Amino acid sequence: MNPQPATAPLLIACALGIEHLALRTGFQRPAAEPYKRGAGGPVTVLRTGMGPKAAERSVTRALADPALYGAAVLATGFCAGLAPGMHPGDLVVAEETRDRRGTTPCVATDLLVKELARAVPGRTVHTGPLTGSDHVVRGQERSDLLATGAIAVDMESAATLLSAVRAGERPVAAVRVVVDAPEHELVRIGTVRGGISAFRVLRSVLPAFFEWHRSLLLPRR
Repeated sequence: MNPQPATAPLLIACALGIEHLALRTGFQRPAAEPYKRGAGGPVTVLRTGMGPKAAERSVTRALADPALYGAAVLATGFCAGLAPGMHPGDLVVAEETRDRRGTTPCVATDLLVKELARAVPGRTVHTGPLTGSDHVVRGQERSDLLATGAIAVDMESAATLLSAVRAGERPVAAVRVVVDAPEHELVRIGTVRGGISAFRVLRSVLPAFFEWHRSLLLPRR
């Protein structure tokens, strides 16, 4: 893919208010200061609302704004881990996102893995396909999705990235924080230890997102 212009924007999309709060809190942390001073292009954090339809509408509308022309798009927030051994607070870097409409490859995933390890040391980072759903996945359905090769599931990433590439050629990626897993299912995000752990991780990942974005602006040799 051709390098983006030096001022190419970054659009970070999440669905829930608690995810948006974690990202806004992260933007105020000292680690984010170099990027707020212009180390990359302009950054927009978009709350899309929950579910694939809301994500599609919101991202399509946002990318129609001339200020976001050519923006790189990164989908983030919480997800359900599908593989045994996953824990709340683990990270998932999607190699591709999938839903019933197709597959969207992600860009520069190796760099994201490296930068996440630096931003959130000690947290396990999983890589593989991230699948989409239009509802919360539980029980046997989780096993059925794992059998397809997917390692995690959420409701917005696939729709976000598909909408982004349909709006024009651009780099896309998805990074999610595991909030529940086969041995750690939860009902309410904000009231249990797993949800608190995932929130803390999400507010710490922005430097990795910014480095991913900055790398897209560098000339390829």
